[in-house]
Amino acid sequence: MLGIVEGITEFLPISSTGHLIVFEELLDFQASEQYINTYSYVIQLGAILAVMVLYRKKILATLQNLFPKKKNGVWTRPYSETGLRFWIPLAIACIPGFIGVLLLGDLADAYLFNAVSVSIVLVLGGIAMLLAERFCRKAASVPQKGKWLSVSTKQALIIGGFQCLSIIPGMSRSASTIIGGWFAGLSTSASAEFSFFLAIPVMLGMSALKLIQLGGFGSMSTVELISLGIGFAVSFLVALIVVKKFIAFLQKKSMTVFAFYRIVFGLFVLILSLCGVVSMAA
Repeated sequence: MLGIVEGITEFLPISSTGHLIVFEELLDFQASEQYINTYSYVIQLGAILAVMVLYRKKILATLQNLFPKKKNGVWTRPYSETGLRFWIPLAIACIPGFIGVLLLGDLADAYLFNAVSVSIVLVLGGIAMLLAERFCRKAASVPQKGKWLSVSTKQALIIGGFQCLSIIPGMSRSASTIIGGWFAGLSTSASAEFSFFLAIPVMLGMSALKLIQLGGFGSMSTVELISLGIGFAVSFLVALIVVKKFIAFLQKKSMTVFAFYRIVFGLFVLILSLCGVVSMAA
């Protein structure tokens, strides 16, 4: 069940972490804290693998055309058509988030990783999405040109800065980067695509680091390993469907529906917390 939740919510602007916190309690997921954390990062890897599969042709093409090429004094592959033009902005966008995690990641996990904080952030994030949609989306309608997704250094830094907001449980990495893309002048579909590609190094690196810190899989039972495998596979398959549908949706529709969903779900979680159905403590 948690694999389905992760696959659906990871790339939608509604916060996968926020949903996992709530559903772990509602489903009464009984396991050690180490196993629960390991499970969460493993199913995140399943979701990111879906993006890598969906965009495998573009990723492979950028790697095959990584460097500029010159023949007889003429640039047959200028920098603007190289894979470097694609990957360098992604690397730049990772820098603010990396610094943010180092400075604030442990504090966010310690004090904000609970249902009440998540519910408040879900509501505030929904309101922020409505305002950003109203005032920034129309201004950010310039189509992307060139062989690859064209993002400048300044735009990458802006998006990376907004990605720091996703350190707060309940905010959503997807929502943060899409809003950042609007502020930077990207179209909605370009912002979403950049968000997906940005997730590859960010989530792979984060999940790998956390899994190493948690001690890996050596001490787990066969049943636990099978459960991890099933969660990984389910998350991958669900995310595979969701990402394709989400991109098609963004090309035609507003993100307002996701903003209102966040607000309603956040209020629902807050009510459950106040009624004692889910824990209010971190």
